[in-house]
Amino acid sequence: MANDPVSGEAGSTYAPLTPVPDSRRAFRTSDAFALWFSLGIGLLVAQAGALLVPGLSLPHALAAIVIGSVIGVVLLALAGVIGTDTGLAAMSSLRPTLGVRGASVPAVLNAVQLVGWGAFEIIVMRDSADALAKQSFGLSMPLIWTVIFGVLATLLAISGPLSFVRRFLRTWGIWLLLAGAVWLTWNVLAKHDLAALMQRPGTGEMPFGGAIDLVVAMPLSWLPLIADYTRFGRRAGETFRGTLLGYGIANIWFYALGAIYGLAAGGGDTLLTTALAQAGGGLALLLILIDEIDNAFADIHSAAVSTGTFWTRMGVPLLSASFGLVCTVIALAVPMAKYQNFLLLIGSVFAPLFGVVLVDHFIVRKRRIDAAVIGDVRGRYGFSGGWHVSAFIAWAIGIVAYQAINQWLPNLGATLPALAVGALCYLAFVSGRREAYA
Repeated sequence: MANDPVSGEAGSTYAPLTPVPDSRRAFRTSDAFALWFSLGIGLLVAQAGALLVPGLSLPHALAAIVIGSVIGVVLLALAGVIGTDTGLAAMSSLRPTLGVRGASVPAVLNAVQLVGWGAFEIIVMRDSADALAKQSFGLSMPLIWTVIFGVLATLLAISGPLSFVRRFLRTWGIWLLLAGAVWLTWNVLAKHDLAALMQRPGTGEMPFGGAIDLVVAMPLSWLPLIADYTRFGRRAGETFRGTLLGYGIANIWFYALGAIYGLAAGGGDTLLTTALAQAGGGLALLLILIDEIDNAFADIHSAAVSTGTFWTRMGVPLLSASFGLVCTVIALAVPMAKYQNFLLLIGSVFAPLFGVVLVDHFIVRKRRIDAAVIGDVRGRYGFSGGWHVSAFIAWAIGIVAYQAINQWLPNLGATLPALAVGALCYLAFVSGRREAYA
């Protein structure tokens, strides 16, 4: 495939600091739907759904799933619009808010967390495939599964989002995924008394606010990378609708499926994989397992794009190959239980950050940026030596609010309050100077 004259890179990958030209904005509503429906379905989503029960009764769990999904997916879709508005990668689009140099802080954090999550996805696929192989053939080969899934995810990341969506998802990937999801749904409805499950009382261990927070956390985990894909969107309205419907349907579906399977298996996520594997001899689980590759693809590709915003010596395809190798090595060598708390700590900083970013883009800047000076530290996004101090203070206050709520009011759920605190603080700081930002 010929190199793109703008980015200088092969295929559908564009330099993170270069807006995607209109001629290459290929994603329509159906493309956005396919991508985010696929990314919204997976074993991790179902496992998160299983955590809601039996602490909550199934009716209360389903209510929390719907409420949390609607809130989280609306915020995710709005963040996706930023990518279509600017044509910039996710971390590049933070420069008008945090400053030309300031945006490198979340870019580094994002790359680190995505390497961790990419390795975690490979581990999930490896363990699930190995369990299926043991069940069906009596074989255990975790090393080989790790390499297979690591290589597949890396190759997809190198190919870029346009190739992934158009050649993989739209052609056959989404149909396999739908077949697996429908089969798992039919299986649970056919083999279990849903009415009886609905009547089981909850134990009270899971507060309703905490359940909503758990559901919201899944779509919001994509905030730091959604613009890496929506920058290829043709129109903001198409991006918003495709993301809202695709991820919204998938998130509600698989959170609910996980809660039902988890409750039928005895509660919690420990028995969930076994219960899913037994559905149809593991065929449906195998199809969902194949879909997990796209999550690892997104983690690896966006880690490369984030790094490319502050380190431009290597192109995104080569960075993708490097990060894919790192994720695979980590999956082979590092016990992820030791990394989990660190990943959750880093992830907690992005909710208040995007409260600041969303307010800045939609209210303060009214969806306008000057892409020509996005890399100029002496331009309008240079602020104070490349750092927008007001934005960083608002972000820091939001992080403090998150940790305080998580510590002293855990039943409330910290994600949405922290996002709101960051947004309101930033709006207060710049309220008298909006004309300077427009």
